[in-house]
Amino acid sequence: MKIRAGAAFALLTACTALLAAAPERNDYADPHFSGPLEDGFKAFYSRDFKTAQQDFQKALSVVPDNTLAISFLNAAAAQREGELDVLTNVEEDAASGAPKNYVNRVRLGFSYMFQSAAGRDRSQDARDELTAAAALDAKAAAAHVGLGIMRFNDRSANRAKLELQQALAADPNNVLAREYLSQLYQTDLRDPDRGLSYIIDIPNLVPGYADIQFHIGSLLHDLKQPDAAISYLKRGIELDPGHVGEAGLHGYTLIARILIEQHKLSDAQRTLNQAIVADTDTIYARTLLAKIKNGDYSTPSPAPAQPARPH
Repeated sequence: MKIRAGAAFALLTACTALLAAAPERNDYADPHFSGPLEDGFKAFYSRDFKTAQQDFQKALSVVPDNTLAISFLNAAAAQREGELDVLTNVEEDAASGAPKNYVNRVRLGFSYMFQSAAGRDRSQDARDELTAAAALDAKAAAAHVGLGIMRFNDRSANRAKLELQQALAADPNNVLAREYLSQLYQTDLRDPDRGLSYIIDIPNLVPGYADIQFHIGSLLHDLKQPDAAISYLKRGIELDPGHVGEAGLHGYTLIARILIEQHKLSDAQRTLNQAIVADTDTIYARTLLAKIKNGDYSTPSPAPAQPARPH
């Protein structure tokens, strides 16, 4: 069948308009995914890791390549004796059974990354799997997120940035890509304002994600917004009652540092004692308490009054 030039142009124009109008990907708008994901956060941060694994698996049955759910599935497994090995074996079987399946290679790559974090060096295996996944589908986000995280951990800032930005081109709402870009701008590129722009609205996507509250609080601290920083840090602590993530482990001591900078030493002492009672970051908390007791952070004396100048 022949298509005349005018008809072909009209068809091309219609297809272009349709693609331009296609909504951007947002996994978190689907309650069938976001519901079990939020349930998984609650279980994970309450140290019910078995239930958390089940919830994250349920979320991944809806969106199989969501990197935040994949990461938390592995993190929950890593908290249970032998479960990360079991999960990795399952992922290896899936990848060997269908080596050209993009999701299988991505999920195995992430499991190898968590094996490395647990002390077993599988970093080259992880890179091989993620690179293979990217070769299968260069435009998909998940493999680039994993490679970006690995580059970030290797302190290769420019290459990490390229991978994470490529991921965001495919999935603008990818939470992990935005989170790691934010950290990159905060730590390596020294641009906390730009870093904050990547993650400030993530709590709207994943309200139960405690660690993101901590990262926002840390950036606001860098940006000299102490009250807002403390608000986010307190919210992160509330969301992490089991003191599993960064908010639960380090939120108290960061709040105390901010209070010390404001010369609110009694408030800082109370916060540090809360950290000790919760058994989180206790060595650092005791160090800060000792410094307060020794007067290292005493409120500076007011400047002496200047003598009046003669007229």
